[in-house]
Amino acid sequence: MYLPLNYDQINLAAGQYTPSMVKAYNNQTFIYWFRALYERACSIFEFDLPEHWQGPIMDFFYYCLLRYGYIGIFEKEEFGYMFQPGTLDGYTVYYQPANFKYANPKLGDDTLQIGSEGGCELLKLTPSYEGIFSIIGMYAEKLAALDCAINTSIINSKFSYILAGRNKAAIESLKKIMDKFYRGEPAIYVDAKLNMDRTDKEDPFTFLERSSIKANYITPDQLQDLSTILNNFDKEIGIPTSPYQKAERMTQYESESSMIDSTARAITWKKCLDSSIDIINEHFPGIDLSVKFRYIPDNDPTRMIQEGDNSNVNI
Repeated sequence: MYLPLNYDQINLAAGQYTPSMVKAYNNQTFIYWFRALYERACSIFEFDLPEHWQGPIMDFFYYCLLRYGYIGIFEKEEFGYMFQPGTLDGYTVYYQPANFKYANPKLGDDTLQIGSEGGCELLKLTPSYEGIFSIIGMYAEKLAALDCAINTSIINSKFSYILAGRNKAAIESLKKIMDKFYRGEPAIYVDAKLNMDRTDKEDPFTFLERSSIKANYITPDQLQDLSTILNNFDKEIGIPTSPYQKAERMTQYESESSMIDSTARAITWKKCLDSSIDIINEHFPGIDLSVKFRYIPDNDPTRMIQEGDNSNVNI
């Protein structure tokens, strides 16, 4: 049965946020943008996975890798080659994790030694064994806050007439006049007596004009800011972007610098994945994993840009 929250419960729930008046994550807009950015991040990878890892299992594979930053890969007699999310335990002489622990309702709990015969190997996305949900969450928070501001701006920019009547009869007359106005009637006829109050002979109607509507219309700037945040997220995860503020032409130096900026982090992730995939394929020859990054060009984008090359290129 539903029971209303008391003061202590409300205070405890609100106190979990800093600042307490801003609920940046507990809203549908944040959830929408988090999902949108997550799917955007998934697009940069193209894994070649075993046949029995396709379909919904592949979706789980992407989620675990992006959420946790690593997954354990091992072999079970009942399931063959498989992967699981888990935790790391212990360390080697180079302070790398020594063991991988997982818990699964179907498999039970187990601890596997990394790199040993009968153990497991790690498929690692980042050098720090961390996922990229922190990146997604940070940009989703900004987009959700700006999305709310855009909706408010759109509402505030709607043009409405503010009309006041001195009495109920005048207000009802204004309602009827505006009904005819919004129906698109070419002419509206009213009794001349409506323009003069019977008691003091003054105008019974008042028109309050909203000034500087165009000057206060900031929605285009906010939509531009939304594009800037999305572009920054794309550059963060390895999707090349071109700044909309630039003219139609930019120098080759600017173009290649933008490419370096947008692929720098993705190149680090690719090196981590390639290195761990080589170890996995050597340990489990039948698995044959591989990965490609869709937006990293064939040539190395980190190559040196020729000094003084300012030729124009179209982008």
